[in-house]
Formats: sequence, structure tokens, C-alpha cells
Amino acid sequence: MAKRKVLILGAAGRDFHNFNVFFRDNDAYEVVAFTATQIPGIDDKKYPAELAGKLYPQGIPIYPEEKMVELIKEHDIDVVVFAYSDKKHIDVMHKSSIANAAGADFWLMGGKTTMLKSSKPVISICATRTGCGKSQTTRRVVKTLQAMGKKVVSIRHPMPYGDLVKQKVQRFASIDDLKKHDCTIEEMEEYEPHIAMGSVIYAGVDYEAILREAEKEADVIIWDGGNNDFPFYQPDLSIVVADPHRPGAEVSYYPGEANMRMADVIVINKIDTADLEGIEEVRENIRLHNPNAIVVDGASPIFVENGHDIAGKRVLVIEDGPTLTHGEMQYGAGVIAAMKYGAAELVDPREFAVGSIQETYEAYPEIGILLPAMGYGEKQMKDLEKTINKSDAEMVIIGTPIDLRRVIDIKLPAVRVQYELQEIGEPTLAEILKKRIK
Repeated sequence: MAKRKVLILGAAGRDFHNFNVFFRDNDAYEVVAFTATQIPGIDDKKYPAELAGKLYPQGIPIYPEEKMVELIKEHDIDVVVFAYSDKKHIDVMHKSSIANAAGADFWLMGGKTTMLKSSKPVISICATRTGCGKSQTTRRVVKTLQAMGKKVVSIRHPMPYGDLVKQKVQRFASIDDLKKHDCTIEEMEEYEPHIAMGSVIYAGVDYEAILREAEKEADVIIWDGGNNDFPFYQPDLSIVVADPHRPGAEVSYYPGEANMRMADVIVINKIDTADLEGIEEVRENIRLHNPNAIVVDGASPIFVENGHDIAGKRVLVIEDGPTLTHGEMQYGAGVIAAMKYGAAELVDPREFAVGSIQETYEAYPEIGILLPAMGYGEKQMKDLEKTINKSDAEMVIIGTPIDLRRVIDIKLPAVRVQYELQEIGEPTLAEILKKRIK
């Protein structure tokens, strides 16, 4: 029987994982190519032979997603696999329609074919959208488990934008490890807080190999999800964060809705800054679609060093990059800090943007007058640095998970905004974890 030809649409994350766990050694399929989107600089590369297995001695090419129809027709593709996340339902179905019109089947692969089983308890922490507050929820869970005497090892959703062979299995336990692995700003934002808590975090490309290494040193494994994807590992406890600033997203984005429906615990975050209508809409959607979930109310209060210095200043606000781009948030912790401490004006960074930062505004015009902390490589980090220092702001507000001053040279006065999860009322995550993790 002839092999079915496959094209995998991805963004250097789930696409590689789905290939590794289902297609890599599967004689029934031939993966002709990957396509890439969302992340700059990963198209026009190859998934290397060293990772692709014995069926692909030349590796597998990666093309821009714009070539999808051309690839389907040129290679007589049978199946198009959609393997990235944080997309509106309607956009996913547009991709399906394009693939179907070109003659191919369209697949969305679920947990049965893509989730690996661990020998250790797994707690997954995911979200309905990028920017819901998953990272501070993860920190809360890790600290709670550490207080219970557990050795916690986290595994982060992939961000492999460099040498994929070198990034097969990455372990981060110190700041020096971030330098060793040439981490981007996005990677540092996710890994550094774990290191600061005295916790180990893994990431990379081959998530079965990563899991087996993590199991050697863990009492409990945390799946630290990203980009609102669902877990690569079968969770024993599924925690999902929802955002009442974007009510309705929990039932209108893929695969955020799947996360919400499979959750054991749903944290409605940012209750302290959201309006009542948004909070109630999220509650109602949970009641309708996952009535058995335990709901935890949460806030993400901000803490600003020398916040009083903001008063009366023209400020340039830097927010987390993915939250503003495919997360589509109109503001974040930096804007909240600017409002709270009485900034006179938000400086529009678009007139100062250079290189890849200018390209980001062209690709995501809805970002507006905020500066996304894009840093997927050394060039983009330099472009970010130049954009900041060209601006005529009196002060910079850094609303990102790491202190950007450590990795780029910001010549303007700057303050940093930090935020942590605080549960409101009961149940708390600590109460839930103590019942579920023995």
C-alpha cells in the first residue's frame, strides 16, 4: 500500500512533536515537508536528519506557510496536519478549506496520538490564550510543591529557534545555562524565573527524550505550557488559566477551548483589573462546557520598583512580545503600571522602530503604541535595543517577565514591573495540590 504523503503546518513547536511521536518511524506515511509561521527565521531551513530518524536520511525541508497550496499540488499531498496554536476557530477552518480545496485531508491531532505517559506525576499548566497569566500560575504551583518537600522539575513548551540538533534536550539550572544555550529573550523570560526559584527546567525538540531525563531527578513534573497549546504529556492534574480581559476567547480559539474543556482546575486570572461582565462571561462558559472543573479566582497584582518615578513622565512601555503579537492583547502589566503611577503620556515607538521591530508592527498593526519585547535572535535583540534608545521617552517601563536591562543596553532611565498570582478566596491552588499530590 502506498505511503500517504503528509505536510505539517507548524511554528517550531507542536509540529516537530507530532512528527516525533507519530510520524517519525511510521512506514505508513511520508512527511514531505513542514511549513512555518508566527516565528521569524525558522522557514527555509530543515528538520535535521539527526532528529528525523531512519526514514529521512536527508532531513525534512521547512517552507513558509504561504507555499502550502503549491506544496500540496507539487507533491500530491494526501494529508495536511495543522500543528500550531493560538488561532481563532475561523482561521483554522480557513486553513482546512484551503487544504480541502487543493485535494488534501486536514487533520487536528489530539491527545491520544500525541500525549506521552510519564512514570512520575504530571501537573500541566496551560491557558486559553497567550498572555492569560500562565507563567505566574506555574510559579505559584512550583513554590507550593517545593514547600510540600517535592523535587519539582518543569518542562517548557518548545521554543527551538536555533540549532535543532544542539537543542534536542536542554536543561536549565543556572543563569550560565541560559548563556550556554544562546537563549533568546522569549526563552529567558520562561526559563529564568524557574532558575530563580531553585527549580530545574527542561526544553528542546525531542520531548520523549526530555521527559525520560526529567524523570530521573523529579518527584513531580510540571508541564509549563505555551502559546495556549495543550500538553505533550498526559497530565494527572490539568490546570488551565483563563483571561476575563478577553471573554469568549475560551470558546473561540484553538486549542484554547480544548484546554478549557479538559481542565480539572480553571484559574480565572486578573479579576482585580477585569470588568464584571467579562468575569461573568468566562464563568458562564466554564459552567456550560466544563461544569465539573474546580474554579479558582485569581489576581495578578503588579509590583514596580521606584514606581513613583513614573509620575508625570512620557514613558515608553515594553510588553511581552508574544502576548501582544499572536496573543492579541491590547495592553499588559506595563500599561497598568503607567496608569497606576500617573504617567503623563505613552510614547509611540513605531516612529523609532528599526529592522525586524518595524516588520513586527507591519505584521501586527493592532499592537499600536506599545513596544513588543521581540528577541528571537541576536539581530532582533539589537533591533529592539536600537528602537528603545532612539525614542524620545523620558522613562522606559519594562513589563516583561525578565529584566531586559540584563540582556540589552537600555540607555534611558527604566523601571521594571513584576507580577505574581494571588488567589482570591477559596479554593486555593495549595489546597487543591495537597489533596491531589501525595
